[in-house]
Amino acid sequence: MKSLAFIHRNDTRFAIGDFYPALSVFSYQELGNTTSPFLLLDHLGPGILEPKSNKKGVHEHPHRGFETVTFVFAGELEHQDSIGHGGIIKQGDVQWMTAASGVQHIEHFSPEFREQGGYFEMVQLWVNLPAKDKMSHPRYQSLSNNTIPKILLEHDAGYVRVVAGQFENIQGIAQTFSPMNVFDVHLNKGHQIILPAAHGDTTLVYLRRGKAQFAEDEDLLEEQAIAMMSSFETDVSITALENCDILFLSAPPLQEPVNGHGFFVMNSYEEILQAYEDLKTGVFGK
Repeated sequence: MKSLAFIHRNDTRFAIGDFYPALSVFSYQELGNTTSPFLLLDHLGPGILEPKSNKKGVHEHPHRGFETVTFVFAGELEHQDSIGHGGIIKQGDVQWMTAASGVQHIEHFSPEFREQGGYFEMVQLWVNLPAKDKMSHPRYQSLSNNTIPKILLEHDAGYVRVVAGQFENIQGIAQTFSPMNVFDVHLNKGHQIILPAAHGDTTLVYLRRGKAQFAEDEDLLEEQAIAMMSSFETDVSITALENCDILFLSAPPLQEPVNGHGFFVMNSYEEILQAYEDLKTGVFGK
């Protein structure tokens, strides 16, 4: 089994547009290539949107060079982008947007949710693209809750939703540019699960809710902290000390340079300058 390398935690809450509270779980700007190909993870909420709120979300902004993966655990989002994709992302849905060569998009609370208000909680993951795919055509995958494979664990231990990759011979529905496992896991108190991760993989365990342990002699993983596992050995064993909601990420690192600024993540500073030039001259996302 993989051992725990370290636990990373940020406790400062901030706003992303109208989304508050928001927690930056980790970013490549803090941890560099340690988390490759995963660039960033933001946890939006848990929070309450007041009924008939004038708060919308995040207005139009550009992305290039990577993918955004948005998990809606509560509430509703509306998405529109410059490529013509759009729709409502409801509770349990996942949106996998490949910005690649360039997309401008908005992420708002849906009009219906703003009208009625209520509890919201979302997580957004940024996934880096290999250098050869960074300027490919943008792509949009709307992964509805009822199409994401959900595996019920034995002895009422919980479940695993396989967004990408494979668990117990069940294949996730997301198409990815490089191999990876992306699982939404619920594990009930007192139960243990073994999740697949290959030798050499970058493996991250984000505990959205609960308390967990990897081995009796290792540190506890507390709520809203992320564990970085060793790249050696295979698979990860997790024991739930309380009911746990976990985002599990595992993939081979890209082993390529990362140069990012704002909404753009490329391989070189020159490519970042070109992204800003394309935005200024109006050819970005066309």
